[in-house]
Amino acid sequence: MAHFMTLPEAVAQNLNSGDTAAFEGFTHLIPHAAAHEALRQRIKDLTLVRMTPDLVYDQMIGMGAVRKLIFSYAGNPGVGLLRRLRDSVENGWPHRVEIEEHSHAAMANAYEAGAAGLPFAVLRGYKGAELARVNPNIKSVTCPFTGEVLAAVPAIRPDVTFIHAQKADRKGNVLIEGIVGVQKEAVLAAKRAVVTVEEIVDDLSAHPNACVLPGWTVSAICLVPGGAHPSYAHGYYPRDNASYIAWDRIAADRDTFLAWMKDNVLDARPEDFAGRISHLRSAA
Repeated sequence: MAHFMTLPEAVAQNLNSGDTAAFEGFTHLIPHAAAHEALRQRIKDLTLVRMTPDLVYDQMIGMGAVRKLIFSYAGNPGVGLLRRLRDSVENGWPHRVEIEEHSHAAMANAYEAGAAGLPFAVLRGYKGAELARVNPNIKSVTCPFTGEVLAAVPAIRPDVTFIHAQKADRKGNVLIEGIVGVQKEAVLAAKRAVVTVEEIVDDLSAHPNACVLPGWTVSAICLVPGGAHPSYAHGYYPRDNASYIAWDRIAADRDTFLAWMKDNVLDARPEDFAGRISHLRSAA
């Protein structure tokens, strides 16, 4: 059942060093504030899962918080490669992360399998591709009904999933609008789930086809306006494209990266996120 608490309390109670964790959100609603709080609490040795690792995982990798990355595309949207991830894989700085690469389809199906309590996901995929040569977790099964050979990947079942959403009501139900991605499946697949939200309301006012996570699927809800910045929150503020472009320069140099992380993450607070988006709200 969902409990309302501060973000530092939620991270301390639900995320431990050595956990497998997903910080999910597709294009928007990416839980940057939650990931930053994990870094402030010096949580280490994480296995991170995400369909599209972008700035948030580049930061966590560069700060040495990650042991392994399970992903399907790693890049800075609109700019290119993730420099801290590349430095880790190629040069072992600050240490070399283990990587397990999949396709988007495989990751989505693996989350779905985890949400359903199944041990693995089956899909038509990887035919003609070479990922199976470097990823031993891509296997094949034969359909007992048709004889068709299909791809199989392990279900994703995180110890904890973090997502950002637009609203939660006072009963602990959560509303996600816009591009939903795999947030629902990532929450249902996890042992624990923490949701940061833009606002807490008396009534979600959800339309019939909205994605609503009932309170019993969520462990903790935290009020963090702006908690998705620099990604966007549909209906609240647009994506901060300037921040994504600037990150390419910041992440290119180790010393510049460390200085930026100290000033903007380690020495910052969750409530600072609201201030960062004031100019975006006015422009929306």
